[in-house]
Amino acid sequence: MSAQPKIGVLGGGSWATAIMKMLSTNLEEVHWWMRNEEAIEHIQKTGHNPNYIQSVAFDMGIVKLSSNMQHVVDSCDILVVAIPSAFLDKSFQEAKLTGMENKILFSAIKGVINEYHSIPARYLHKEFRTPYDQIGIICGPCHAEEVAKEQLSYLTIACPNQDHATILADALRTRYIKTSISEDVFGAEIAAVLKNVYAVAAGICHGLGYGDNFQAVLMSNAIREMQRFIDAIHEIHRDVKETPYLGDLLVTAYSPYSRNRTFGTMVGKGYSVKWATYEMNMVAEGYYAAEGVFEMNKKFKADMPIAEAVYRILYEKISPVVEVRILADILD
Repeated sequence: MSAQPKIGVLGGGSWATAIMKMLSTNLEEVHWWMRNEEAIEHIQKTGHNPNYIQSVAFDMGIVKLSSNMQHVVDSCDILVVAIPSAFLDKSFQEAKLTGMENKILFSAIKGVINEYHSIPARYLHKEFRTPYDQIGIICGPCHAEEVAKEQLSYLTIACPNQDHATILADALRTRYIKTSISEDVFGAEIAAVLKNVYAVAAGICHGLGYGDNFQAVLMSNAIREMQRFIDAIHEIHRDVKETPYLGDLLVTAYSPYSRNRTFGTMVGKGYSVKWATYEMNMVAEGYYAAEGVFEMNKKFKADMPIAEAVYRILYEKISPVVEVRILADILD
């Protein structure tokens, strides 16, 4: 790998846009794949993504855009995958990529690949035969909107190969982005999935009119539930009170920028899942994650009353009023 590795981003949404902003601050060249040809043309002309966090201005001498995913793969040593989990498998099947087993892959996906009930790291390993020591994850707490405003934010880059993690951490670090590294890919990735489910739960309770006191109890139980599930899947020593776990959970559950909390709030107020999704016009990963986590837990059988309540509300159409009332009697 060269002194300055070639890095590419796959995805055209808000998080992909934020990651591109960070990378283009430090690198001489960054490759960017997105499907939308009209968006590519607009960015090439104006330097702004017309669909997501339009305030970010790109230096088009640095950003190399393409709608050909294979071209971006061939041009890069490291790839950041930021395609929403609901569309990931379809996007890769359409692209029919080659050479991915030789790349270093970092997931910026916060969901489960529901077709396989798999977290992204495991999916990438099985789909492309990429070794696990070449697969990592980018986790927060970090909202794309605050990156756009250059507000102080923190990222953790997890990878079994700490040299790979350090390379990407250095590429993402800016005056307003602090980065650290970790080896706990599975724990960080599962936490990133679960925090969206719990953010939906927080939104549902907010929509139903529950106050801050109840939300605090909900999140206290959520972090313990998260630890039970993570330990059931990958039991190593970790402290879930650290930033990639508890910090990411709190910002997703409480922030007005959180799509998952917004989605949950709408469901709590009586919107159907379909109508809430239509109104938002954005992907709430927690909706898909709720099903994925439910299916995964059939094997591990962790005690997960909050995640199961969210699943029943979203997929079995049980009344949020009834589910949360039952849940309130279980929490402590």
